[in-house]
Amino acid sequence: MRLLVVSQYFWPENFRINELVAEWVARGHEVTVLTGRPNYPEGEIFPAYREDPSAFESYCGAQVVRVPMRPRGKGSVRLALNYLSFAFWGTVLGPFKLRGRQFDAIFVFQTSPVTAALPALLLRWIKRAPLAMWVLDLWPDTLSAVGVVRSPRVLGWVGALVRFIYRRCDRILVQSRAFFPGIERWLGDVERVRYFPGWAEGIFDSALSAVEPAPELAPHGHTFNVMFAGNMGDAQDFPAILAAAELLRHREDVRWLIVGDGRAADAVRAEILRRELTASVALLGRHALERMPEFFRGAGALLVSLKRDPVFAMTIPGKVQTYMAAGVPILGMLDGEGARVIEESGAGWVCAAGDSAGLATNVAALADLSSAERAAMGERGKAYGVREFDRSALMDRLETLLSDMTGTPVQGHQKS
Repeated sequence: MRLLVVSQYFWPENFRINELVAEWVARGHEVTVLTGRPNYPEGEIFPAYREDPSAFESYCGAQVVRVPMRPRGKGSVRLALNYLSFAFWGTVLGPFKLRGRQFDAIFVFQTSPVTAALPALLLRWIKRAPLAMWVLDLWPDTLSAVGVVRSPRVLGWVGALVRFIYRRCDRILVQSRAFFPGIERWLGDVERVRYFPGWAEGIFDSALSAVEPAPELAPHGHTFNVMFAGNMGDAQDFPAILAAAELLRHREDVRWLIVGDGRAADAVRAEILRRELTASVALLGRHALERMPEFFRGAGALLVSLKRDPVFAMTIPGKVQTYMAAGVPILGMLDGEGARVIEESGAGWVCAAGDSAGLATNVAALADLSSAERAAMGERGKAYGVREFDRSALMDRLETLLSDMTGTPVQGHQKS
């Protein structure tokens, strides 16, 4: 198949769409990606891209077509301009840059913002190609949940835009079954909606014991390390995480390690100083996805958290599948689907979103378990991940869905 991927985020930014594109190419499909300039999560254009944009025009055999885009920067105004700029330039320049090209299907990777789908709608009409959208964030609910938009009138306008976009998609894929009612609210029915969860990145196919711990973990080699990995944003509720760390400041054997970066990083750094937690909480910065096994190798538990809000309760954070594949116990501070998956798998312990005391209690109890007991938790999570989120099976399912949508038969292919 000739596939066009429309995504505001793409390599060298770390998102699952990267692995999906690489897999499609490996299976013999011709893939083109329409995206913007890489700037997530720091909010500034990647220096390597700025120095040599031509080095980022191809990824694993896929052609990468980029349009101008304002970097995210700091603050809600710049974030809004970032969202709008990709939608605008993707719609204005995307058809020009893709002129003369024909596609069998268009695939939209839709994490925030939903406006990133607008260029795809125009291209669907121009190219006469069916469109599938993978919804990972529910709008306008997410905007309200993180406090970006509070006006009911504005949220209503965004809802109307969401309805406009959904009703022009030939297929809508959702990362959580709990998304179905939210989609139905705007679409009117769920006949075109399919469940398609995330998976663990291929770098976790090998056991963590096969890698050496990251050198950055050397100062924390003899403590029980609770590790958070990923984006540092408002949704992750770092005030509650730091409140739990404060409750355990007396446990000199416990460390809280944060591997990542994001819009909340400066606020978290300031709060660590204010709470005088520098001895127990360490910010290790953002590192390449390929290095994550090195960091997870030194973790006693992996932490996933989301603020208390109905839309977050519907979500299965992508890091849950990654954590399970790593075979390390999981500590969750979240509600709903994410909590259910962790508890159902037996991979770790969960407390309610925002429950700092509950998180502190679980951390202390997990630290006091034997290494054999913790290893058993990790193995249960790994087995559950293989059963429910197998990457190869999910890739087969998606390929079949696109084939049925386009009427293009799938030839023999190389599986992941």
